[in-house]
Amino acid sequence: MIRDYDVAIVGGGIVGCYAALHLAKAGHKVGLFEKGRIAGEQSSRNWGFVRLQGRDPAEIPLMIEGKRLWERLEAEIGETVDWRQGGNLVLADTKERLGQFEDWLAVAKTFQVDSRMVTPAEAAEVVPGLRTDAVVGGLHTPSDGQAEPEKAAPAIAEAARRAGAHIETGCAVDRIEVADGRVTGLETESGPVRAGAVILCAGAWTKHMLRGVGVRMPQLWMRASVARTSPSGRDPMATGVWAGVAFRQRIDGSFNIAGGTQADHDIMADTLLDGISFLPLLRMHNQMLKLHFGAPFFDFLGVRLSQDALRRALRRHRALDPTPNPKSVAASFQKLKDSVADLGDIHIAKTWAGYIDFTPDFIPVIDRLDRPEGLVVAAGLSGHGFGMGPITGRLAAELAVEGKPSLDIDAFRLARFSDGAKIVARNVI
Repeated sequence: MIRDYDVAIVGGGIVGCYAALHLAKAGHKVGLFEKGRIAGEQSSRNWGFVRLQGRDPAEIPLMIEGKRLWERLEAEIGETVDWRQGGNLVLADTKERLGQFEDWLAVAKTFQVDSRMVTPAEAAEVVPGLRTDAVVGGLHTPSDGQAEPEKAAPAIAEAARRAGAHIETGCAVDRIEVADGRVTGLETESGPVRAGAVILCAGAWTKHMLRGVGVRMPQLWMRASVARTSPSGRDPMATGVWAGVAFRQRIDGSFNIAGGTQADHDIMADTLLDGISFLPLLRMHNQMLKLHFGAPFFDFLGVRLSQDALRRALRRHRALDPTPNPKSVAASFQKLKDSVADLGDIHIAKTWAGYIDFTPDFIPVIDRLDRPEGLVVAAGLSGHGFGMGPITGRLAAELAVEGKPSLDIDAFRLARFSDGAKIVARNVI
C-alpha cells in the first residue's frame, strides 16, 4: 500500500514532532516516520534548558519567538511538560570568561534581551545557597526557562496525532526518493510513501541520509554524559545554572547534571574524512572536547561506505545509546556538591549519554534545498536544540508548504559551508 502525504517527516525528535503538529493544525496531510520511539535519542537525553542566553547572535531572533512558543505550549497541546520560566544563570571563574559574557551582552542588547551581568553576591541572591567563592561574576537571563525532555516531544507528538497527523514509530526510513531533481517520497521499513515535500530532521543521522541524495552536510557527533541525582532536601529551584557543571533541578527535587565544560568525541570515519571543516571549532574548544578511539569507529564504519550499511545501522540502533563517561559524571556530581549548599544526602540515581550532532559553526541547518527540490533540512542543532525545537519545527513546516519562512534564516542555509561564508562559532555557552 502506498501512502500519500502533503509532507513526510523523517525523525521523531522535538523538531519533527512540532513540525507535524504545526502542519496538522493547518490542515495539511502529514506523516512522521521514526525508526525507534518518539524522542528516543537526543530530544529526551538533553539537559532541558530553554535559553536565549549565550547563543550565537543569529539564533537570538529565533529564540525570542521560540520562547513565546514554549510559554504557550502546554495550553496548545493540553498536557504538562513541566515548563518553568525561572531564568538561567551562567558563572565565570576568570575575567577572560566574564569578558566573553560582556561582549555577548552588548550584541544581545540590540535585540532587547533581558540578560544582565551579575556580581558574585547577586548570583547568590538569584540562587540561594550557591557558593560563589571562586566566581568573578556571571550572566543572568530571567526570562529563560526549562522543561522536561522526557515529556516534551512525546506530548507534542500526541497533540499532533489528535490534530490528524500520522505518526509511525519503529519504522526506519531507508531512503528519500527523488525523480527528475525533486523529492517524491520515502522508502520506509513499512513500505513506500509519496509526499510533495520531505522534512529531514533525523538528528545525528541526517548527514548520512543526505549522502543518499547526493548532498553533503558537514556534521559530526559529540557524546555528552548526563546524570540524575536522587531528590534533594531543598525546595526545587526554577533557575538553571552553569558553573563548571550544568544543573537543573526538576520538580521532584532531583537534579539533572552534566559537565558544562567537557564533552567526548568518538573518532569515526567522518572525523577523518570531514574533520578539516571542524578544525577552527576544535581550536576554540580544545580543552573542552576529549577525543576517543574505540568500538564506535568500527561499529559505524560501514555507514560512511554504503547506503545498505546505513539501512542496517538504522535497524540495529533504534536509539543511539552510547556509554556515559564515568569520570565526567563523577566530576560533575562532585562539582554540584561543591557549588550548592544544603543538598542533603543525595546520590547518583541514573546516568546516560547521547550523541549530539554538531556543525562547524555550532548552529543548525534550517533550509529548503534547491536540489532535490522539496527537501527541507532541519538538523545540526549542536547541543542546544531542545529549546529551539518548536521554532525550528515551525520554520521547517513553513519551508515545506510555503517555500519561505516567517523569520530570516539565511544564516542557517546549508550552502554557507560551500559558498565562501566565514564559518566561526559565536556562541559563548
